[in-house]
Amino acid sequence: MYVQHFALNETNASIVSGNTTLLFVLCGGISYSIMARRSTEQGAGMSAFRARMLARAVFVDLLGYLLILLNTGYGVILPAYAAMFVMALALIGRSTRALAATAAVLALAGPPLMVLGGSVLSAAPLLGDIAGGPMSGLALAPAFVAGMAIGRLGFAESKRTALALAGGGALMLAAGKALGAFVLPGLSRSFEGWLVRVQSFPSVQPDPYAIWPYNVNPPLWNSLLWTAPHSASTFQTMTGLGFALLVLGLVCLVPKRISAVLAPCAATGRAALTLYSAQFVAIWVLKLAGVEYDLGGIPLGDLIVAVATLAAGWLLAQFPAGPLEASMRRFDRVFGGSRPAAAPASK
Repeated sequence: MYVQHFALNETNASIVSGNTTLLFVLCGGISYSIMARRSTEQGAGMSAFRARMLARAVFVDLLGYLLILLNTGYGVILPAYAAMFVMALALIGRSTRALAATAAVLALAGPPLMVLGGSVLSAAPLLGDIAGGPMSGLALAPAFVAGMAIGRLGFAESKRTALALAGGGALMLAAGKALGAFVLPGLSRSFEGWLVRVQSFPSVQPDPYAIWPYNVNPPLWNSLLWTAPHSASTFQTMTGLGFALLVLGLVCLVPKRISAVLAPCAATGRAALTLYSAQFVAIWVLKLAGVEYDLGGIPLGDLIVAVATLAAGWLLAQFPAGPLEASMRRFDRVFGGSRPAAAPASK
């Protein structure tokens, strides 16, 4: 994400744009399942876990809206995360197979509902966080629920599972890229032509003071065939989730004798919320100061940003927890009335 926001260029755009968000969400779902299991193993019970997740949703949602207030020009997914924390409580007792099936159904049925929600819920920000567009909880839910299923597989210890994740991710990524290059452009043009014939479009912008639903724009049904980053179509989700599964599988295949090379990444993961939020504050400060912060045009600018991010994560890892992670856990304790299960490093 730091590369996307501070050093995006033509070379790295196809790798980081949109894909890093789904990787982040996938890891969030994995952490969710692991925390639920640890809560049970520690004898805290599922009632305490549900209370902590509700508290976490409140904390993350408030933090997200504070970052949105900075108006940096970049999308903030924390309100969607909060929505997923709450919605996932309905799935926490389901089997791994049921979670995998739910993720597949969400990848197919979620985009039309998300497009409809982006229209009819546009005047209701809280409901929009749940199902109101490509940065809503519903749009990101396939990756989160897939992560919940993966979190139960013991993928870090099983090379066979890691190979399956990497292989399945590579197939999804290749299929998504092939569809985007050879099938969807022509299909999208035909679909848009059909929409023009059957869908009436207002000649003027909707009146924001009119009663609902006359105050909203029509749904962007043509976005269902988009492959652009953050479009949250079935095809973009398949491509981005394939990339995320491939990265996850390859990381788990790193031999233990050289696993130390992943230590900076693990350290960064322990302060993911702090680092995620810090980038928006940094952009806000730099824009206020009138400082140009885009390093994408200089040689190795993306590498510089990546190394600086890992270094910041390593420094934060020298403390028991990142500042926001520690605050969130205190909030969890107060709300849940018991000690929360420790979050895994991948979060």
